[in-house]
Amino acid sequence: MGKINVLSFAVANLIAAGEVVDRPASVIKELLENAIDAGATRVTVEIQHGGVSFMRVADNGSGMSAEDLPVAIRRHATSKIKDAADLDGIATLGFRGEALAAIASVSDLRIITRTADAPYGSKLEAKGGEIIGITEQGCPVGTTVIVENLFGNVPARRKFLKKDVSEAIAVSTYVEKIALSRPDIAIRLIIDGNMKLDTAGDGNLRSAMYAVFGRDFVQRMIPVKGEGESVTVEGFIGRSDNVRPKRNYENFFINGRYVNCRTAAAALEQAYTSYIPPEKFPCCVLNIIINPAAVDVNVHPAKLEVKFSNERPVFEAVYSAVRTALEENEARPGLQLKPAPSATNAFAPIEEGKRESLAARQITIDHGSARPSEAFAHMSAATYANQYGTTSSKGGLSAPSAYQRNTKSEEKERVAPIPRPGFSAASAVTSVPVTAPVKEPEPISAPAIPRRDPDPIPVARPVWRIIGEAFHAYVIVECDDKLLLIDKHAAHERVLFENLRARMRERTDATQILMLPMQISMSAEDVGLLEAYRGEVEAIGFAFTAKEHAISVSEIPEGLEPAAAAELISTLPVTLGQENGSAKLTRDILFEKALYQGACKAAIKAGREYPPEHIEWLCKKLMELPDITVCPHGRPVAMELSHAAIDRQFKRT
Repeated sequence: MGKINVLSFAVANLIAAGEVVDRPASVIKELLENAIDAGATRVTVEIQHGGVSFMRVADNGSGMSAEDLPVAIRRHATSKIKDAADLDGIATLGFRGEALAAIASVSDLRIITRTADAPYGSKLEAKGGEIIGITEQGCPVGTTVIVENLFGNVPARRKFLKKDVSEAIAVSTYVEKIALSRPDIAIRLIIDGNMKLDTAGDGNLRSAMYAVFGRDFVQRMIPVKGEGESVTVEGFIGRSDNVRPKRNYENFFINGRYVNCRTAAAALEQAYTSYIPPEKFPCCVLNIIINPAAVDVNVHPAKLEVKFSNERPVFEAVYSAVRTALEENEARPGLQLKPAPSATNAFAPIEEGKRESLAARQITIDHGSARPSEAFAHMSAATYANQYGTTSSKGGLSAPSAYQRNTKSEEKERVAPIPRPGFSAASAVTSVPVTAPVKEPEPISAPAIPRRDPDPIPVARPVWRIIGEAFHAYVIVECDDKLLLIDKHAAHERVLFENLRARMRERTDATQILMLPMQISMSAEDVGLLEAYRGEVEAIGFAFTAKEHAISVSEIPEGLEPAAAAELISTLPVTLGQENGSAKLTRDILFEKALYQGACKAAIKAGREYPPEHIEWLCKKLMELPDITVCPHGRPVAMELSHAAIDRQFKRT
């Protein structure tokens, strides 16, 4: 007797159901996709007890006729495709024709539907995959699917379900993904009688994100739009202050289909290099539009993974679009103030004597006059000390510190710093009351600087003035209608990094010849990949000779240390084999990592005093480059506090 058995239809259905339906969330996923493919503009999802006892998905789509109802719950019955050629360019979310059959085989199912040209609708009832009956039913145009007693006929599978709360969270998560992928559809989610999600369906992705994530999240997102080689990327990405410890806020959609796209995730995270801490992950809602013929969605039972015919254009399009948006972003994080405590008299008068003493504490710097700080703003601290550190008999700057004045007349004219907790006396001594005269220093080697009237300030350039420095680490600047609290180390680090990166982009691909070639061991497969892409590898500055299980490198890109060059050429086979970007892109990313490590070491340090001219130069550079918002390690460069927020704290509004 033979050992091979032909399974019955019921058993085969249960096996197929296990591939498509493994929990309530997968049922909701399949029913939502059917509703979208039917052209619905409004969809309501309702579940009870995590979806195990009751699920309902109602839409206003095209509906089905009474003749289609019994066919709809048969395996491999679908209206999406007809022949094999249709698989080459799938434009719908569903296409296999297995969802309703799988759901019906493990639950009690009711389908109520009506088409626009039918006077009344139809209702199908099925249990365990067997049709109980089809009757007429009064209902609106569209389809309502009710699923009850999930896995009631398969108790062994039901015991693997998690708690109702966990299953409800899984359902909610997927409904949110659908809402983000189709902001033109109004989606409502009801869990145990409570409204959990209600999107506007106005076609605005920002509105959908507001409904899913909330206002604070949306305010920290920036728009993205870019095009590559037959690939378009659009959506939103999180600012540098909107990061997460996991990848669960990375949302990718391929032609409107939510997927787990490793290629896009790698491109996104590489684009955030030097913008967020390395242990954090960015947030995004990105839709990648690509020719359906260039992507295969039929490689995963739940259709959550896709395969591209060529991954490189996708990687480079996502990387370029995200990187451009980050570089053009000018938004800085705001200081979060706690609600002001209530006071019986918020506007207590100030005594006249105290009013005068407060006025004397005003700290201003006149940026319009030709003060020495303008002459030396372009110089580093070392250059400044070398050129103008010598003290003259007429009273120049002393060598130990640019803050110290040598003449007694200047000390009389200047106001002594007022010691206050959290305020730098060194920065206060550089500032004077509005009415106090300021004597110009006369460095012996400095050229004479004629006085001139203040230049008119362009409309696009913000009006700003340095108020002071706190803790020798944070510079306080008044800029237009807000205060900026600038981290001087982070700001200087970013300025240096941007200068170095600009030089790197402008230079030619020069090489440096090694006195002794480097011998790098690698697998035969990696050697073969480097040989296959020899043109690209040599174009970025490498010259190598391939051996059986190693390569001999005789030339490396200019500006790279040999150790970094060895790391780069060792990682190139992985990148080239996965087609995640070109060799040049990989080289640029590695260069950036080396640059921001160098910029961090060269930047001024917090907790140390620096000449006021250096601090003013730094603030000036920051105002000229408003898109500098974070240091290469992802820390904020400056934080904003608006005038209105301060007024609210003092009960002025």
